Amino acid sequence: MTEMLYQRDVYGKTLAELGRQNKNIVVLDADLSGSTRTSLFAKEFPERFFNFGVAEQNMIASSAGLASCGKVVFVSTFAMFATGRAWDQVRNTIAYNNFNVKIVASHAGITVGPDGSSHQAIEDIALMRVIPNMKVIVPCDGPQTKEAVLAAVNIPGPFYIRLGRPKVPTIENKSNFKLGEAQVLIESKDIAIIACGVMVDAALKAANNLLKRGVKAGVINVHTIRPLDSKSLLDAVGSSRGIVVCEEHSIVGGLASAIEEALTENNPLKLVRVGIKNRFGQSGEPAELLKEYNLTSEDIESVALSLAS
Repeated sequence: MTEMLYQRDVYGKTLAELGRQNKNIVVLDADLSGSTRTSLFAKEFPERFFNFGVAEQNMIASSAGLASCGKVVFVSTFAMFATGRAWDQVRNTIAYNNFNVKIVASHAGITVGPDGSSHQAIEDIALMRVIPNMKVIVPCDGPQTKEAVLAAVNIPGPFYIRLGRPKVPTIENKSNFKLGEAQVLIESKDIAIIACGVMVDAALKAANNLLKRGVKAGVINVHTIRPLDSKSLLDAVGSSRGIVVCEEHSIVGGLASAIEEALTENNPLKLVRVGIKNRFGQSGEPAELLKEYNLTSEDIESVALSLAS
């Protein structure tokens, strides 16, 4: 049976483990440590944990200050507040100076669910990947969340790691995580399905259903949006008739845009986006919202069939 894990649980436990190993790590949160799970670090290392309350811009600016003094800084809040409310501080205080700050934001995408549009960050990848020096990771499950955090702590400079709210299934048979290296889960034949985050599981389900219809679809997990693994993507989609890019994010500026930028100059295949099309989020249960915004495995299957025909 597939193990279901909260990515933020894995993050909190990993952060506490790192805190025991490295006394130079400090953690900042904006009154959401229970939800982001930085509370696990705070319980063990209260002298290295700082709660800024509902003051995300101050928190981000302070993280830059701590990094300038040689600290390894982890900053957490909901994705909407980390990337939207504090974008100016992320750009001008962290990224401009290439400081060693790791922004690990939870509750991204529409699977935040009933909290509704004001809390559903569906523009955050676009906002972060446009900033120079920023590395952007969207782990697909719990184990990959740990791998991403461990990679980030050992690589200097700013990171944005995007986590969801609900439990997600663990994806089997992945290669080890390496920053900037896409993971080919199924070799591409007729159609290449490229996905990140929660959409990787949906892509695998779609590929399985497509195979029953005689369509051999490959699945690629692009966990690192920036730096993008352009070479591996070109190799993986080389023999495909088309590409389906799936993301729990606006179709503008996110994974699909990154793929299109990287591939169309070298391999002008038809690319179709499965993502959120010019809409805000709304309140609802995660499964209902994924269906409403056409982000299910059935939607991926339908688009892939249209390309394969």
